[in-house]
Amino acid sequence: MTATLPDRDTSSTRVARRHRLAERGIDRQLLLLAPALICVLALFVYPFAYGIGLSFQPAEGGVFGAYRAFFTDAYQRDTIATTLGLALPAAILNVAASVPIAYRMRGRFRGKRVLTTILVVPITLGTVLTAEGLLNYLGPTGWFNRTLMTIGLTDEPVRLTNNYWGVFFSLVITGFPFAFLLILSYLSGIDPTLDRAAATLGAGWWQRFHRITLPLLAPGLATTFCLTFVLAFSVFPSAVLVGDPAGTTRVISIAAYHAAYEVYDYPLGSAIAVIMGLVELAVVAVVLGLRSLLYTGSTGGKG
Repeated sequence: MTATLPDRDTSSTRVARRHRLAERGIDRQLLLLAPALICVLALFVYPFAYGIGLSFQPAEGGVFGAYRAFFTDAYQRDTIATTLGLALPAAILNVAASVPIAYRMRGRFRGKRVLTTILVVPITLGTVLTAEGLLNYLGPTGWFNRTLMTIGLTDEPVRLTNNYWGVFFSLVITGFPFAFLLILSYLSGIDPTLDRAAATLGAGWWQRFHRITLPLLAPGLATTFCLTFVLAFSVFPSAVLVGDPAGTTRVISIAAYHAAYEVYDYPLGSAIAVIMGLVELAVVAVVLGLRSLLYTGSTGGKG
């Protein structure tokens, strides 16, 4: 039996509605996002919201008591400057060191894969193994100090671990491969014919890099710096293993851990974690704002 006219109209309406939704990217394939969405909500959104709510529930001092306790205590408050003093220089150095190396390695040459593998190996070692290597190499009885004393350059070991420099070196070693891989991918996305065209017009390598490559690479540099900075700002194991966790390298993550798991003041620990995130967001916002002021346009490729 053939469908009646009202049934046909209803069916046509449903098909038309499905087509309109499909044009907007709304179809059954969206159900594939459900597992990922559930994981994000359960593992990120809920803990994040719970931590923020907990930070406003201190035992005393009112709603903002935990935040007031942090900012009125110089020993706690100074951890922000200490962490920025480690994270910002480390991120800047990692990005600055990655640019010339990645620029030289963007072409094809023999041994490129081997050299790239050597440069990114530290990212596979982990923070603990890196710290152990620094202690064995730069420690008071390490190879570096023994060599200096053997050749007579110093009479006593140079202190390069269990202080600021130990943590800084650790952040550079673990952060450089990450920055290098990102910048290399951005450089690979820039059309090489632009560089060759400038060369045929008589532009030297510095002019080509300064006038063509660097402006196109600027958005990628900003993004790489932000990601590298966030990784460095959350430093914890290095500050304990090769730093001075009670003194010069008492970073904000150590303060949060101490408040939550040694003093068992969970609202204060949550408040410190929220402050940590706000500082990171502030730095990222400044960098991305400067990027938008200094450069507006397409990136010229993948970057």
